[in-house]
Amino acid sequence: MRYLKDLTEGKPLRVLWNFSIPMFISVIFQQLYNIADSVIAGKFAGEDALAAVGASYPITMIFMAIAIGSNIGCAVVISQLYGAKQYGKMKTAILTTLLSSAVLSLLLTGLGLAGTRGLMDMIHTPANIFEEGAVYLRIYIAGFLFLYLYNVGTGVFTSLGDSKTPLYFLIGSSLGNIVLDYLFVAVFQWGVPGVAWATFLAQGVACVLALLTLYWKIRQIQTGEKTLFFSFEMLKKISAIAVPSILQQSFVSVGNIFIQSLINGFGSSVIAGYSAAIKLNTFAITSFTTLGNGISSFTAQNLGAGKLGRIRDGLFAGIRIGVLVALPFVFCFFGIGKSMMGLFLEDGSVEAMQTGVEFLRIVSPFYLVISMKLAADGVLRGTGKMKMFMVSTFTDLILRVILAYLFAYFGGVTEIWLSWPIGWTIAMVLSVGFAWKVIKDTRY
Repeated sequence: MRYLKDLTEGKPLRVLWNFSIPMFISVIFQQLYNIADSVIAGKFAGEDALAAVGASYPITMIFMAIAIGSNIGCAVVISQLYGAKQYGKMKTAILTTLLSSAVLSLLLTGLGLAGTRGLMDMIHTPANIFEEGAVYLRIYIAGFLFLYLYNVGTGVFTSLGDSKTPLYFLIGSSLGNIVLDYLFVAVFQWGVPGVAWATFLAQGVACVLALLTLYWKIRQIQTGEKTLFFSFEMLKKISAIAVPSILQQSFVSVGNIFIQSLINGFGSSVIAGYSAAIKLNTFAITSFTTLGNGISSFTAQNLGAGKLGRIRDGLFAGIRIGVLVALPFVFCFFGIGKSMMGLFLEDGSVEAMQTGVEFLRIVSPFYLVISMKLAADGVLRGTGKMKMFMVSTFTDLILRVILAYLFAYFGGVTEIWLSWPIGWTIAMVLSVGFAWKVIKDTRY
């Protein structure tokens, strides 16, 4: 099985780095088209269009959170089975994941389409951007099946040590999305709906091609065991990891909705500035999260293979890689934040520009902190310690939401951004402490 990668052999730093490089490149292209949505909307459709896309962003992240949580759940279980060389059960886990994901995504699509306007009302979307924001959200939700299955497929590829195949599809999807963005918005003048349709079409094509490739690769795996199309027992094992991950990701997104609702009270210019800055911030955080997912696969494979000492080495290697990845983001966002915001906004958007630059300068130095937390989270997920993982993550979430409202009440918009560094720092201490406890409690 030359197209799969065994993460239980070789020096952990080199193995993890080589495994993570394609995943980091994937993040670059994924965030490239996310940022392109906002750049093209802001440049060719105006500040209100940028605000309309940004206003619905926390809601779209709830749907993304469910997809990512499912990705994590299936990846951990499949990695453990692959590491233990239980290929029959591994194939059953893959098929069970895909079938249950398809059913759940269709159910959520129906609920989302029925509740679009209610969700926009819930976050107090300003009247001048409400209708466009609702249209964007409705088209996004209509394509959720593609988004969900693509993310689950990516989780399966990475759990088998294949981080390159998803990269190829993501590069094609990202470039296609950018071309369609420009065509629909700048040329056809479709405005906000054009941004949404570009994402819908690009994600759909990538999903179909990824699933076909995954099917072909799975068929090449020879097993002496019977493969079940669906297994409730396997679904239970996957859910034990996936449900806490979905809850964690979803609650983070719900927390972001509370913060977005708070930001929406300051007007469309502040919304536009925050929307641009949070897209840049998401670029960085997604990079660290991707590394954490790689550490989860590394940890799970080595746990399945019984090579427990490598888990500790993987954590140290992950922290080192995380710091190296964080430094360029700190330089760009703290040092040249105004130039970065200039990608989204025209020179006349003074308040929006100031909002985004202040956010980036306050938050970006703490990327060094959050990268350490997410590396430790990778170990916790890979070893199945979901309670510890959820405690540290919910601590971060609850602190950020509460502090954001307190700082807004006693200060203003700028003070709200301080909730990020405080929440991240406390959660990092918890995650690293928990991960180290898990490592020490493991008998080598």
